[in-house]
Amino acid sequence: QVQLVESGGGLVQAGGSLRLSCAAPERAFNPIAMGWFRQGPGKEREPVGRITWNGGNTYYADSVKGRFTISRDNAKNTIYLQMNSLKPEDTAVYYCAASFITIERWVFWGQGTQVTVSS
Repeated sequence: QVQLVESGGGLVQAGGSLRLSCAAPERAFNPIAMGWFRQGPGKEREPVGRITWNGGNTYYADSVKGRFTISRDNAKNTIYLQMNSLKPEDTAVYYCAASFITIERWVFWGQGTQVTVSS
């Protein structure tokens, strides 16, 4: 069952930019936080960053800090991941997730969107 829907992935050259979106179809949607994760080829899933739903406080992994920006539109049940200065090592399937009990207890997930960065 798809709970969240990611979009915006694609192929981009190193140094380029992409903007990912993650939308929740549910009418009643009040998460504590939403987050972005990624899984590169041959790698385990890793966190990219997160944003609290009410306060908009963000956290980023060191690998993307300064290059990626997470934002949200509460009225649209949507979060975004603006990715700038992309590197080949950013190539991965990007997933979004939502937590409802406490931050980092991720229970809603999307199916992912592929981001490929060529050198």
